[in-house]
Amino acid sequence: MNLPDTNQNNLVVAISSRALFNLDESHAIFEHEGVEQYSRYQIEHENEPLAEGVAFALVKKLLALNNKHENGPLVEVILLSRNSADTGLRVFNSILHYGLDIKCAAFTSGQTPYRYISAFHSHLFLSANTEDVQNAIRAECAAATILNSKNLHNSSDELRIAFDGDAVLFSDESQKIYDEKGLLAFEDNEKNAAKTLLPGGPFKAFLAALHQLQKQFSPENCPIRTALVTARAAPAHERVIRTLRAWNIRIDEALFLMGRNKTEFLQAFGADFFFDDQRANCDAASEYIATGHVPNWE
Repeated sequence: MNLPDTNQNNLVVAISSRALFNLDESHAIFEHEGVEQYSRYQIEHENEPLAEGVAFALVKKLLALNNKHENGPLVEVILLSRNSADTGLRVFNSILHYGLDIKCAAFTSGQTPYRYISAFHSHLFLSANTEDVQNAIRAECAAATILNSKNLHNSSDELRIAFDGDAVLFSDESQKIYDEKGLLAFEDNEKNAAKTLLPGGPFKAFLAALHQLQKQFSPENCPIRTALVTARAAPAHERVIRTLRAWNIRIDEALFLMGRNKTEFLQAFGADFFFDDQRANCDAASEYIATGHVPNWE
């Protein structure tokens, strides 16, 4: 049977089983008792729905965008799993249980699934497996390792996603100056380079895809809102603003925090998901907000 390809203008998000559902119990069996016991456990429990995982609420809101638009679906979610097809049946049964419109999957029986990210034309990959995330980043796909979270749900129907700047939306070249030479050298560099565009980082294309989704709605009725949440402050703000302007990419809110703790601001924004390359920022935010750690992408 040959079906037409999915609209290549859609936003495509690839997600692992452990990001979508809570597989802590069965994963512990895998780690302590091996693959055979894990497989037996999953098959014996395949009709028991899995609990929601850290990225479940994000996926649900992304898929809900398809019901807000008249001219066909805007978002496709793909399951990429290290499970076998046998053990993955429980995952698909859980997808059906929750009514998630996820139809495509790749089950790789223990092998890294990152090689299918490009084949599915994915803009974003979320996983609990750091190795798979690193491979996805190297394949030039935005990717993040989901962190354990209280998985608190934002009751709003609006989808709100927050991004760090350097090493996430932008390259890490300025971050390296800060790390190696300190704040004053960083500020001098950004002031001198204020009219020089920042190179794009691993999440530039994903932000651009979100921007294209936003353009499908009127500004007053757009169900997606984005925020830049950065430790930068004046005079390092100008280069960021000029870069986003040159990219012609919409960012709804920009928070220049001069090193303040980001968590309270993320809560005030009402973020559904936050992406940052600094593990300390991610750990703090994950207490309250679903968070993805963006690894070094070189």
